[in-house]
Amino acid sequence: MKSAPLSLALIIVLILAGLNMTGCSARPLLYDVEFYPEVISPNADGHDDAANILYKLSRNASLSIYFVDQAGERHYHRNGERRSAQDESYWTLFGGVVDVAESGPIRRRMMPDGQYTWVIEATDDSGHTEKAEGSLTIVDADTAVPEMRNFSVYPQVFTPNQDGIDDRVAITFYLSKEAKYRVYLEDEEGDRYPLAEKEREVKSGQPGMHIYDYEGGVDLGATPPPDGIYTVVAEAEDLVGNKTMITSTLTFMDGGVPRADIVNADVDFDPMIVPLGGTLTFTATVENFGTVPIRTTGPPPGTTYESDQNFNSLGWYEEPGAWRLGIDFETNSSGRPYPYRFAIGDDDDLEIRVIRGREYRYLMPGQRATVTGHIHIMQEPPRNPIYFFAGLIHEDVRIDAFNDHVDPQEISIGF
Repeated sequence: MKSAPLSLALIIVLILAGLNMTGCSARPLLYDVEFYPEVISPNADGHDDAANILYKLSRNASLSIYFVDQAGERHYHRNGERRSAQDESYWTLFGGVVDVAESGPIRRRMMPDGQYTWVIEATDDSGHTEKAEGSLTIVDADTAVPEMRNFSVYPQVFTPNQDGIDDRVAITFYLSKEAKYRVYLEDEEGDRYPLAEKEREVKSGQPGMHIYDYEGGVDLGATPPPDGIYTVVAEAEDLVGNKTMITSTLTFMDGGVPRADIVNADVDFDPMIVPLGGTLTFTATVENFGTVPIRTTGPPPGTTYESDQNFNSLGWYEEPGAWRLGIDFETNSSGRPYPYRFAIGDDDDLEIRVIRGREYRYLMPGQRATVTGHIHIMQEPPRNPIYFFAGLIHEDVRIDAFNDHVDPQEISIGF
């Protein structure tokens, strides 16, 4: 026996009942919202510095949390961030600090004391929006931002190659209040290079003058960042979250570790027997086998020294960063190593550069130069014969082991 078909009216009643039951069991999009305490004093004293915000979502949604001041302006803690549905509460702390929309050194700042309306707003994927709101009072807030006053980068064109010219960059600022901070370089691809602060009597994080002395890592034998234009970024954030950022630019040029040697560690001394009052001549070849120019200074090749003279006697004082070929002897008791020093090439071998109105001479990467010089022997040595030898000196930097005491040869003075 067939059952009687359901009437249209009964079908409609059942559908409506099902919809009603579904509506009664469905959760709201935003629920179980909690916000406490209603009064905060964000000043890092450990008492009511932040408010707790808790909420649940029944569906995936975009979530915003903002505060409306007495003038109707919104201050966002969260702005349209995606959140997934979950049974557990989302929880965040709000300490009164919000992002600053306008450009300038202040990036996050404490909202001033006053009355605010807090709003938690969720919009699901269908565009349905629900929100909860309440009141918040801020008192005794620390609104002073950590300023980095008189921020300076000098020089702004930087050549980290140990030639003694613009090899170091001084980055300085005056910190107005206690704060955490960091200073780094950022290249055009967004890669960052952190910088280390120079230790001084003003400790890190404390108010006062702070100095960064940067040489690109070359002093430690490391290759500096590639040549190019970098942004120098300094960020500071205090205990309550006020944050500032200030920037400048720094251009890297001719960066790298300088490398040179005496070719084949070979020095030609002539003659091997020098009469008292005679002249000892040497010849050697220097090669720049590195990737950066190396600077040199005089006296020029071909110069003659009296045996009781030295480079200072001739007015060619030591210059930090300059390379010179030096000659020394084993009984030298003057206290000046390599007293007879010579430029590592003449003007035909070197590139002349004018920097801030002064001429400097460089042996370029891959180039060689032959150096010849003379020593007029005027005094008898303490013993005879004695050894003469050469060295390639990077003044006020170092003498590499392979460039020190090169090719010692026994020279007799007199007959």
